[in-house]
Amino acid sequence: MENDVSQKFEAQEKKLDEIYKSVEKTRKYFLWTLIVTVVTILLPLVALVFVIPWFLKIITSAYSIQ
Repeated sequence: MENDVSQKFEAQEKKLDEIYKSVEKTRKYFLWTLIVTVVTILLPLVALVFVIPWFLKIITSAYSIQ
């Protein structure tokens, strides 16, 4: 009886270890997805904050009357 319970606990421990490994892989996947999303969406928006005024300055200076 005691041996049977011990075997079940060991089997559960192995399954929990496998679940933990799977959850860690999923967590890392979501982390990298977040990082890629930030890089591909937020960084270009921040860059536009600096590029648009510079571009407008060049355009207005090209068409200004002297």
